[in-house]
This record gives sequence, structure tokens and C-alpha cells, in this order.
Amino acid sequence: MKRFRLTIGYSMIFLCISILTVVAATQPPPVGGVLPEIVLPAPEQPEHAAYLGIKGKQKFAIPDIDATIVIVEIFSMY
Repeated sequence: MKRFRLTIGYSMIFLCISILTVVAATQPPPVGGVLPEIVLPAPEQPEHAAYLGIKGKQKFAIPDIDATIVIVEIFSMY
């Protein structure tokens, strides 16, 4: 019975976190605001990782890219 309660408890926590993530992701960033940290998987090809300046990483964030300027285009898909 204790294991069942733990499973239900963990499931509820996971569900709440998932819902909050979806709600947070549906709000566009404010005009002139800063984007939240976005973690991306590293490219599989070594030459692509070298181009971005992120050699040896499994995941990276936009500030990790070795560039003076990074342009991010956001599409509104619904």
C-alpha cells in the first residue's frame, strides 16, 4: 500500500510539473525581454559541433555558441 501511495504521489508531482511547463511555454516572451534558457541537444556530426564551438558537449544552451551574434527566429505554430 505504501508503494502505491508513493507511485501516486510521484505521478501527481510529475503531472503538475508537466502542466506548469506547458503553461509557461505558451506565453510569448515580452517585447524587449530576454529569452529563457533553452537547452538543445548537441549535433551528432563533429564538424557541426565545431562550427558552433561546442565540441565535447551532449547538450548546449544558446550562450554556449561561439559567436558574437546569434539570431533566433521564433515561429508561432498553433
